[in-house]
Amino acid sequence: MNYPSAEKLAQRILDLGLLDERQLQEVWASLGSQHVSVDDFLQFLVRHELLTNYQVDRLGKGDRHGFFFGRYKVLYLVGTGTFARVYRAVHRDTGKVVALKVLRHRFSESPVQFSQFVREGKVGCSLRHPNIVPIYEVVSEGKTHFLVMEFVEGRNLREFVKVRKKLDPVEATRLMTGIADGMRYAFEHGLSHRDLKMSNILISSVGQPKLVDFGLAAMDETVAEDELPEIANTRTIDYAALERATGVRKGDTRSDIYFLGCIYYHMLTGVAPLTETRDRILRLSKSRFQEVVPVKKCDPSVPDSLALVINKAMALDPNRRYQTPTAMLADLRIATRRLAEEAGGAAGSDGSGIGPWALPETHSVMVVESNAQMQDIFRNGLKRAGYRVLLTADPVRALGRLRQDTSAAECVLLSAQEIGQRALDAFNELGEDEKTQAIPALLLLGEHQAEWQQRANTDDHRHVLSMPITMKQLREVLAKIVAPAAKG
Repeated sequence: MNYPSAEKLAQRILDLGLLDERQLQEVWASLGSQHVSVDDFLQFLVRHELLTNYQVDRLGKGDRHGFFFGRYKVLYLVGTGTFARVYRAVHRDTGKVVALKVLRHRFSESPVQFSQFVREGKVGCSLRHPNIVPIYEVVSEGKTHFLVMEFVEGRNLREFVKVRKKLDPVEATRLMTGIADGMRYAFEHGLSHRDLKMSNILISSVGQPKLVDFGLAAMDETVAEDELPEIANTRTIDYAALERATGVRKGDTRSDIYFLGCIYYHMLTGVAPLTETRDRILRLSKSRFQEVVPVKKCDPSVPDSLALVINKAMALDPNRRYQTPTAMLADLRIATRRLAEEAGGAAGSDGSGIGPWALPETHSVMVVESNAQMQDIFRNGLKRAGYRVLLTADPVRALGRLRQDTSAAECVLLSAQEIGQRALDAFNELGEDEKTQAIPALLLLGEHQAEWQQRANTDDHRHVLSMPITMKQLREVLAKIVAPAAKG
């Protein structure tokens, strides 16, 4: 960090607009002096969430740009794709958290490519469905072009399945039903997707699937042929290969249906049905589609009713495939009911299916945990005990939600193992705020955080546990603090 003093760095932060004068004065007052080290100054800003590590890294590199796009302040980089980078950002006036999909500089130079990006973004603005990530705004100013979208806290389906290995039939069918319903809505509005893949489906912290990047696959078609080797992993190559192999026109909705079948297959078996390769020639080969291993042969445990849906969706003859997403959705709902009957349970009232089937969800718990594997452990362990589980990785968002609606969860579990100090601070703030102080809360400390217990504000309904503990012990403590509060 090439700054001679914390004061010089503070001036740079002020000039960039990352903090205002009032915020800096409050920081100096909290520190007790302006004569602190640069490292101590930055650690304070990050710990109190005034700056993010992403912003600190850019400051360290001496960057003057990339902190803002329009009225949106960038918090951190979420991911990168062929054509764009995605950032988590916040509106500097309203404080609303959003995702920004920013077109890469190399494509911003081309009128054809940035015009396509802007046009498809505007088309996406017209879509409003619970299983489609909404686009709120399209901004095109000079050489900067970006989409303002809902920020979905969670992870994409590829990451979700990678952690789980494969999904149980009930959960896979619930997710596929939501995905197919989003596709049904888009089809009824005259749109196809043309980029259906695991990473273009986001799974929210409450388990809701959401489609992203509607229509943006058309960007691939604006790329010059000599650039194709550099972007050989673009999904439209798979679509082009399927259309070449089956003789259908570009944009036929039945191509989307084929790849819906691929996603369903992958969720249920943990194996991609199409050989995964970056070799463009191999990806364009018809044999790649002809050599798909039947789903029941890949995994005999897949229920017959689900295998029938996959086989029809992935029929190589497009005339034997589902002709519309609506037709596939109808069979998914039938399959959902059959799964419920086999499990001795019942489908949700909306026909989409809700799991687990055998247990009524008697209480809700909000789990604040940043580690993906631990999220799965908490989700599965608590669901088996009948809890409805809401997951988030951000304690600040958890606090905000509970302050807006104290009925959002009957209990909060904050895991400090990876989140650290912010989890402890959030636990204490919950107990200090008049709106949230009655909500039962549990702070889970790591093995090396046991001394924090003395700093936690506990009460009869606010407990602290230190690792290692078993899921059984965790559920016993939750039962003690949640049930009395629910009765009261």
